[in-house]
Amino acid sequence: MKLTVSPKVRPELDPEFIPAILWNRAYRAEVAASGKGVDIVVALTRSNGTVSTLSTAIFPHEGDYAALNIKYVERLIKYLLWMKGGYQVTIAGCDALADDLRKIYCPGGAREFDYKIMGEKIYGRPFAIVNCPLAEAPRSHEIQVKLGGHLDGCRIGFDLGGSDRKCAAVVDGKVVFTEEVPWDPYFQKDPEYHKAGIRDSLKRAAEKMPRVDAIGGSAAGVYVNNQPRLASLFRGVSEEDFKKYVVPIFDDIQKEFNVPLVVANDGEVTALAGAMSMEAAGVLGLSMGTSQAVGYVNLDGNITDWLNELAFAPIDYRDNAPADEWSGDLGCGVQYFSQQGVARLAPAAGFDFPKEMPFPERLVKVQEAMAAKDERAAKIYRTIGCCFGYAIAHYAEFYEIRNLLILGRVTSGEGGEIILREAEKVLKAEFPALAAQITFRTPDEKFKRHGQAVIAASLPELKK
Repeated sequence: MKLTVSPKVRPELDPEFIPAILWNRAYRAEVAASGKGVDIVVALTRSNGTVSTLSTAIFPHEGDYAALNIKYVERLIKYLLWMKGGYQVTIAGCDALADDLRKIYCPGGAREFDYKIMGEKIYGRPFAIVNCPLAEAPRSHEIQVKLGGHLDGCRIGFDLGGSDRKCAAVVDGKVVFTEEVPWDPYFQKDPEYHKAGIRDSLKRAAEKMPRVDAIGGSAAGVYVNNQPRLASLFRGVSEEDFKKYVVPIFDDIQKEFNVPLVVANDGEVTALAGAMSMEAAGVLGLSMGTSQAVGYVNLDGNITDWLNELAFAPIDYRDNAPADEWSGDLGCGVQYFSQQGVARLAPAAGFDFPKEMPFPERLVKVQEAMAAKDERAAKIYRTIGCCFGYAIAHYAEFYEIRNLLILGRVTSGEGGEIILREAEKVLKAEFPALAAQITFRTPDEKFKRHGQAVIAASLPELKK
């Protein structure tokens, strides 16, 4: 049995793209039409007893149906793991499906990367897929916390990116100093390179204020209690040195300054900055830069304990989708909504870049071509925008989105405007209710003036 998916809008440089949202809807429609649906619950357990659940229905797990069930549920699990996180996945209502999924999420399995990262790396315990009767399915238990918005005192904020690190000094909400310093952290093997760079930026910001009361930071990756658990900035560091020197890097810096220090995922800070700038809630912030960074501020104006690492979340279900060079999985967001996505599409558009040319330089060349009204560049941006429209609809099945804040180097200039136009075109054609519900936002002057580093400075609360 094979599902047929026919998008109303096809990305011109990626015509075989199969939107996750449409494949999932086609699967659910077939299950409902068969009259054979089996109810299941998928539950993800995280630290502190938090649990996220999803209820759905599958075909009886037998014969030709089994392969469809595995694709549907495995892709959902992969998405939920990187959106919400979890060291244990419970399949309630189908033991046979759980058995098949365990063969995928295990050492040597197709999702060995996720097995290792979600277990010991992020949550410090073995990852497991378990099963139970439907009646014993875990119940959802979500938490939310208020983060940021503190501008009293003398604060330092920093933002660590893949090609530069930004730093700001803020005194009672007034920006007195900002700085951007180029660096190349990705494949540096010595963690002292990273620590020295961060210290250098903090020191120069501190010199612009009478004292330092608090430090807030924004960086790509997963951070638990200020400790990096998964961060592309430190990819070049060995596993042994990562545990020994990188995990405590911000704890060490906090001890040196002896002030409150909070480090958060850069996507989270982006969403927070957008919410503060727009004075709005239900904000999904998405940055298309070196990678795909995402953060979410819920309808109450708070953040959650979710990971929001959608760079690893699948949005394309075709069997020959592009592979993520880190995890090896197919059809994940980073290959579509980042400078990697631009570099991937460039040859199909007619650009002939040298193999050794770094992705940031390829993006610059495409942006220059766009500024010159080169149709090749326009095709790249239209393709990204089309895929983005379908991805937004997929994300909206899991997030309550009222405002979508889009930024990052890929969205700079006229190319960014094309991306948004194409995404809105897809929403209006396929998902008109969503098109009416979601407001697209790009950084306004207030956001630009405060910046990521400045908002990061507002993360810690001063002790009263």
